[in-house]
Amino acid sequence: MSIRVNKFISDTGYCSRREAEELVRQGRVTVNGKSPSLTTRVEEGDEVLVDGQGLRVRKAKPGTRKHIYIALNKPIGITCTSDEAVEGNIVKFIDHEHRIFPIGRLDKDSEGLILLTSNGDIVNELLRAENKKEKEYLVAVNKQVTPEFLRGMAKGVLVHREMTLPCKTRKIAPYGFGITLTQGMNRQIRLMAAAFGFRVTKLRRVRIINVKLGALKIGQWRNLTDAELKGLLPERKEW
Repeated sequence: MSIRVNKFISDTGYCSRREAEELVRQGRVTVNGKSPSLTTRVEEGDEVLVDGQGLRVRKAKPGTRKHIYIALNKPIGITCTSDEAVEGNIVKFIDHEHRIFPIGRLDKDSEGLILLTSNGDIVNELLRAENKKEKEYLVAVNKQVTPEFLRGMAKGVLVHREMTLPCKTRKIAPYGFGITLTQGMNRQIRLMAAAFGFRVTKLRRVRIINVKLGALKIGQWRNLTDAELKGLLPERKEW
């Protein structure tokens, strides 16, 4: 059975499928000594190299998962990228024995829940699920939270020349509120608050779909449970 070269690379945990396509375009991949195209298929026993490094699809032991799935409480100052040239990148911060990469992003100056995986084949699926389902945040601001502010945030705000989708808001402290989004625009909450004259002083993500931050301390990570994985993508059968 053959698979496309980008899927083969992502199955090894080297990077996501989209990143693998870019490696092919850059001419950094060879299959049996030749430069492949994006449609090249890999057969069992083929030699696939990235920058001269051999890759092999890991085989799962019976009763174990094929890939790694992690929930991290990201500290402020860590950048959500797999580019090891970036100082303070999230992959180097975790220093996992397997090659992993973040699913989506969380701003460098924000903290809280982010998911990482070694399964490049599933990243796009999870990102699509994130953009349709809930992500919850706790936010501190520099002015007292008012009912008018919460209603305005919930109704939608013009950000990046686009109206944000309606969302859920709630007051949790004189200078703090909770917000639940179903989309993930760049620096969305900070820009939404700024539209009303508020400045975000602290932002923490506490939930992605069914995965909760819970008691996980800043800088700590844990493996996702089977129930969490099934809740993220209920229709997927293999993890």
